[in-house]
Amino acid sequence: MAGLTGKVIESLLAKFPQNFSYVCAYGSSVFPQKHKLVSELFQSSMIDFIFVVDDPLSWHKANLQLNRNHYSILKFAGPEVIKLFQEEYGAKMYFNTLVPVGNQLIKYGVISTDHLVEDLLDWQTMYPSGRLHKPVQTIREAKNNVLKKALYTNLQSVLHAALLCLGEFFTEEELYQKITGLSYNGDFRMYFGEDKRKIINIVKHQVPHFQKLYSEHIQSMPGLHWIKSRNMFEQDCSNESTLHHLNLLPKMVQHNLLIEWNKDGKYRDMEEVLSTISCDPDCEKLVEKAINTIVWWSSITQSLKGIVTAGLKKSFLYSSRKIMKMITSL
Repeated sequence: MAGLTGKVIESLLAKFPQNFSYVCAYGSSVFPQKHKLVSELFQSSMIDFIFVVDDPLSWHKANLQLNRNHYSILKFAGPEVIKLFQEEYGAKMYFNTLVPVGNQLIKYGVISTDHLVEDLLDWQTMYPSGRLHKPVQTIREAKNNVLKKALYTNLQSVLHAALLCLGEFFTEEELYQKITGLSYNGDFRMYFGEDKRKIINIVKHQVPHFQKLYSEHIQSMPGLHWIKSRNMFEQDCSNESTLHHLNLLPKMVQHNLLIEWNKDGKYRDMEEVLSTISCDPDCEKLVEKAINTIVWWSSITQSLKGIVTAGLKKSFLYSSRKIMKMITSL
């Protein structure tokens, strides 16, 4: 376990309906980014969870009975409206934030199993899938084989994307920073309200966790050679290798590349566009732009949605915590 003991986790999860299909925890309380005692982090930090459930309506209905005070004014509208807000707006996640459970503050996002699988495979919003590019502490293992495969594919996809945005030689930390940055660089909150060294801090103190997460994918990646003695990677940057990575990007990224390339009014199909981009010296910029477009839109819509789902007071307090972290980092 990274930062949280099983006893602490179970005491927190015991307060919720138990029909989860997958649960993970993340953030600096789980993977400390500075050299602090775990006890100090628990006193000052909020623990972040993702709750994945097969039936959001039933789950929210049960959770309203157990934890009605976790919800904003939307609790008066009932579980049907809460489910509507979860699935029709933003990144198809419903967050309750700054929730006191015992002596601990937590934030938890609820998403349906089907919508998580869609995002892991296609990067429709890259909101939960982007979070899962980074190390998380799995609390409830996925039992659904489709979800298991999607979690695995999501890691392969981001490795393909990261390699398209790196040169022939790069360090291990540069690889993990690129992987981490792909889901942050298009986020409007990175311009104001987030720690400016967030990406560096995440990777710097979590290298062993990134290694555990990606070593299998790295070793099976064609054209990628890990020179462990020098802590370096060398990759094949030929047009053929580039096209291989492009063909294995998630559907939403490929779709954005197609739209961008056909801006001149001419129509080229996906095969032609990806083949042409594989020979383009600006391939890296095109891929990053295609991903940033996804992240930009989902970060804005999910943040606006959060004002309603969290309530004005909690939204202000949560934003204030983020801004203080940013100021501290500066």
